[in-house]
Amino acid sequence: MTHPHDITASHLTVGYVPGTPIIPDFTATIPGGKVTTIIGPNGCGKSTLLRALGRLLPSEAGDVHLGDTDISGMRRKDLAKIIGVLPQSPVSPPGLIVADLVARGRHPHQSWINQWSSTDEDEVMAALAMTDATDFADRSVDSLSGGQRQRVWISMVLAQHTDVLFLDEPTTYLDLSHSIEVLDLVNRLREELNRTVVMVLHDLNLAIQYSDNLIVMHSGELIATGTPAEVITEDLLKQVFDLDAVVVDNPVDGGPLIVPRTKHGTTSPEGAE
Repeated sequence: MTHPHDITASHLTVGYVPGTPIIPDFTATIPGGKVTTIIGPNGCGKSTLLRALGRLLPSEAGDVHLGDTDISGMRRKDLAKIIGVLPQSPVSPPGLIVADLVARGRHPHQSWINQWSSTDEDEVMAALAMTDATDFADRSVDSLSGGQRQRVWISMVLAQHTDVLFLDEPTTYLDLSHSIEVLDLVNRLREELNRTVVMVLHDLNLAIQYSDNLIVMHSGELIATGTPAEVITEDLLKQVFDLDAVVVDNPVDGGPLIVPRTKHGTTSPEGAE
């Protein structure tokens, strides 16, 4: 059964230089109402794919559908009403107050006729509450910790009130505890609000633990897609990441857990990235 927020890319060709595609021909369906994470080695096209799916980067060929709607030719402002995008390492103007940053998420819903309203105010406060950031509302974004700041940026995307969220490396520069804090929030968006979330992550074990679905990329090509249990194998890790590792059952949730082998033939307790 199809979901109204399934995202289907058909023969998508994307690049930054015309005629030199980074992604030559991508076709896949991303399930609605789930958390999907795009993984792959550095330079494989993960962020490029996410930008193309969100129309931040125009495609040379192919199309993207959200449910039955072809979003390939939609105006940017109209698209921002249905897909919220958090880019990698976003930067706010110095001294900006948290509430003002989150309020920017309401811009797609405003025009010279429809200015700021009580509905906008309610959406901003609801977004701050969802990310447990209400106490930060009057603080400068610059004064927040990395984890707090990322929650505020996600609040801004939530204030757009879209059913689909694209998050490009939401745990970049965060330590493990703050990364888990942000990813726990992502799970809440899926479970409590039925949001469709598409992320890019580097940490493979976190991607496995927090995703319903994985997309594995290598050199611009789709290598595999499916649940973590279906996708993550020792052969795939060697093929895609040149990683010599064993895959065991995670003692917490029973899903796959990657344990890299060291050069001495033993396994390392550190997470795979």
